[in-house]
Amino acid sequence: MGIVLGANQYGKAEVRLVHVDRSTPQHRITDLTVTTQLRGDFDACHTHGDNRAVVPTDTQRNTVYAFARETGVCQPEEFGLRLGRHFIDINEAVTGARVAVDHHPWARIEVGGVGHDHAFARAGAARRTTIVTVDGADAWVVSGLTGLAVLKTTGSEFHGYPRDRYTTLAETRDRILATAVTARWRYDDSALDAGFDFATAHTGARTALVEAFAEHHSLALQQTLYAMGSAVLADRTITEVRLSMPNLHHFLVDLSPFGLDNPDTVYYAADRPYGLIEASVLRDDGPPPGGAWDSVPGFC
Repeated sequence: MGIVLGANQYGKAEVRLVHVDRSTPQHRITDLTVTTQLRGDFDACHTHGDNRAVVPTDTQRNTVYAFARETGVCQPEEFGLRLGRHFIDINEAVTGARVAVDHHPWARIEVGGVGHDHAFARAGAARRTTIVTVDGADAWVVSGLTGLAVLKTTGSEFHGYPRDRYTTLAETRDRILATAVTARWRYDDSALDAGFDFATAHTGARTALVEAFAEHHSLALQQTLYAMGSAVLADRTITEVRLSMPNLHHFLVDLSPFGLDNPDTVYYAADRPYGLIEASVLRDDGPPPGGAWDSVPGFC
């Protein structure tokens, strides 16, 4: 029985990049974390320590910074596509590239109700995410978000589930529903066309997620997840969305020992353990996934 090298990739992880556009008096800041990984004919390096085909990870890091200076950052998806195609075009041994980009949002500080030209504050925990996969002449773009915390104080039920001798959960017709959404959505080939507006598409998907969460009367978090995914697919350029949503439980506190009632007013927010609901929602007439999800970690 012989031993052979299996699938492999390598690159530079979590390159921190802050780009400041000073072309106008009102500066624009783009804060990214970029991970590059290359695939190709690297067998000789693994088996014999032959590095002639290996693009150093240090070079990959420097390329990220140089591209930010030479071509700007624009949208994370466009930046990832340019980087991925660059590594394939200039290195014969490289046949594929995966570029993951996390966007960390900043908002302008308001002074007297007006956004300041060059002062910013971190804009919440939610991050915009992008994973671009380039394989030869083919490319796939998977965009999304993570850490989007949402909560509603009513409009959620949970009942009618099977019970056995280990079941202690009480059925409810009214509860707090809270989750932290991780979502990934796959664009069709039109996203690769020059001029595709990734920013508008991302904003539309995020809006669809939060509006569906708010408006949907939930009988289960699974049902709400499906409604949110279906809302994202209203954008015909998106063919599939994958969602991971923890059920962030809020339990009523028993105040009776203190002679107090608790008419759905005071809750304990439990951080763990939690239910974890995950699913994909997709068009039944859409293209096959291809390489889109190959390098997306976890379910999403």
